Amino acid sequence: MIPAAFDYVAPTTVADALAALAEGGDEAKVLAGGQSLLPILRMRLNAPESVVDLGRIEELRGIQEEGDSLVIGAMTTYADILASDLVRDHAALLHAAIAEVADPQIRHRGTIGGALVHADPAGDVGAPVLALDADLVITGPDGERTVAAADFFEDLFTTSVGDGELLTAIRIPKHTGWGAAYEKFVRVAHQWSIVAVGATVRMDGEVIAEAKIGLTNMGSTPLRANAVEAALAGAEATADAVGAAAAAAADETTPPSDLNGDADYRRHLATVLTRRAVLAAAGR
Repeated sequence: MIPAAFDYVAPTTVADALAALAEGGDEAKVLAGGQSLLPILRMRLNAPESVVDLGRIEELRGIQEEGDSLVIGAMTTYADILASDLVRDHAALLHAAIAEVADPQIRHRGTIGGALVHADPAGDVGAPVLALDADLVITGPDGERTVAAADFFEDLFTTSVGDGELLTAIRIPKHTGWGAAYEKFVRVAHQWSIVAVGATVRMDGEVIAEAKIGLTNMGSTPLRANAVEAALAGAEATADAVGAAAAAAADETTPPSDLNGDADYRRHLATVLTRRAVLAAAGR
């Protein structure tokens, strides 16, 4: 189908983008990579009066070190993140998860910020960002504010980015030397996950000193497997110990039931994939 007519604005600065959003009001939509918005427009599930394209704002692109953190611009593409040695060395879980996003064409157009604000619980970016304890930088008419990833995702397709605001950067504490793995279960290659689990692990010899685990598509938002993380702290990285801890992976989750599987099936998948992801992250 062909989208309904709309005004198109392509600012080159964040300030101009905010001005365009203010002018468009409730009838303005932000275009980042476009991999989610464009199909919605084509199917006329949304008919905004104006679209503000962030693609020409260079200040929203790039990856850099700032002390003990990595700062990733919201318009940085998946492909640029995959090519980054900084991400591979200091945020290996994000690198592993993005490698599983769709296909090369999508990864060269899609952006990390667009995915996070879209907030699809089946998306591959939210859970790793949550597990890595990232902070999200949001810019609006009143300036910048920072929101922890734990508070960023509010509900299905809903985040703390308000009307007239933009997500401008993702700040991730360095996890240098941590092992990482992302286990994604799909029926068909390149699909959204039925369930996925991202784990990053800091080892102390044969013992798991600390583990951080994010769950994809196990609720209306990305989730942390808090009970598993607590059980793994100080545990030996053996199949039995990890399997026993992973049995709690689905605790306090509310997975959906649909044609791909019911809630109980997803709970089972979460325990299996958590065990696999933790063992792989621990190098076992």
